Amino acid sequence: MSVTLSPARLRLHHGPGFRVVAVAFATALAFSTVPTPLYALYQQRDGFPAFVVTVVFAAYAVGVMLSLYLAGHLSDWLGRRRVLLAGLLAEAVAAALFLLWPQVPGLIVARLVSGAGIGVVTATATAHLSELRARTDSGGDAGLVATVVNAGGLALGPLVGGLFARFAVHPLSTPYAVFLVVLLLEAIAVSLVPETVERREERPAYRPQRLSLPPSARPQFTGAATGAFAAFALSGLFMALAPTLLAHALHEPSRLLAGLAPFTMLGSAALAQVVFARVGTRPQLRSGYTLMGTGLILLATSAFAASLPLFFGASVLAGAGFGLGFRASVAAVAALADDLTRGEVLAALFLAAYAGLVLPVLLIGLALVVAPGPVVLAGFAAVELLLLGWSARRTLRH
Repeated sequence: MSVTLSPARLRLHHGPGFRVVAVAFATALAFSTVPTPLYALYQQRDGFPAFVVTVVFAAYAVGVMLSLYLAGHLSDWLGRRRVLLAGLLAEAVAAALFLLWPQVPGLIVARLVSGAGIGVVTATATAHLSELRARTDSGGDAGLVATVVNAGGLALGPLVGGLFARFAVHPLSTPYAVFLVVLLLEAIAVSLVPETVERREERPAYRPQRLSLPPSARPQFTGAATGAFAAFALSGLFMALAPTLLAHALHEPSRLLAGLAPFTMLGSAALAQVVFARVGTRPQLRSGYTLMGTGLILLATSAFAASLPLFFGASVLAGAGFGLGFRASVAAVAALADDLTRGEVLAALFLAAYAGLVLPVLLIGLALVVAPGPVVLAGFAAVELLLLGWSARRTLRH
């Protein structure tokens, strides 16, 4: 690995730095979804209802949103490396909280801290990858790498958590201990990555997140943000409630299946992004929305039919649509901003996306208390189809 040794510090070159940031980004995202198949074990141990799972999951999304609103743009001022390092250390703190405070209040606090770290990491790493790639001679699509890492990292977490839930002697502590060590090691590696933003001599007065776009670009941003909201609501359904849906609607309580469901959905997203990497933004948007819509219909059908193959077929289609639609949204929004505001504009997009993990998931959790799973999924699918249709019209028109 190429390094630069200076009197002050040891530094990686931009190419190795790009790879370090990509791996650290994926690890942080994987850690954020590791608890998905473990929620059933917490429920079994403590006897709380499924709605508590949605509250714990929503705490994560609230942490992401607060972080994006308050700090997602700070790397434009303070530098990418410093802010990314802070986000990784926040994930390490969350891992320690999972280990030391495994009761429901501790789970909520740990998920809130994890969300705060992911909010910082997501906006910063996406911009950092783009700028590191631009400073190398290798070329390549940094946007593709960022979105594949995003979906792939999120996909690996439930699979790893499911494997620990199935085979580990202490499944509610071992995953967090492993990730705590890995996150600390990667924080050390990130501290050696080159900086790509020059710190301003006179920093502007602090302000929360805002959107700096010309009026002509705002309709496209609004359409892309609405589509991101709907896409993340769909992914939130799999990440928060897949174990509950499998156990109660499809009568499949397997812990490994609980991890495989979100892994299949998000893994399909990453695969679709790679396979269709050379397809233009507009065709990706069309294909993504079509696949998400088809997956939503099939998901509701699988619940009424109590069919596990239909459920996993829906997860594949919905995941591929999520991957294509979200990647195209990131590419479209990134093109609207300049170097000085790209981190801020991407943070605004991710803020809208992660909002889709809060209200819809909480409403679904409440609805499952009073209505059968198939009915709840049918209502969710109907609302999602309306949001995707409106987003497609607004985004593709511009």
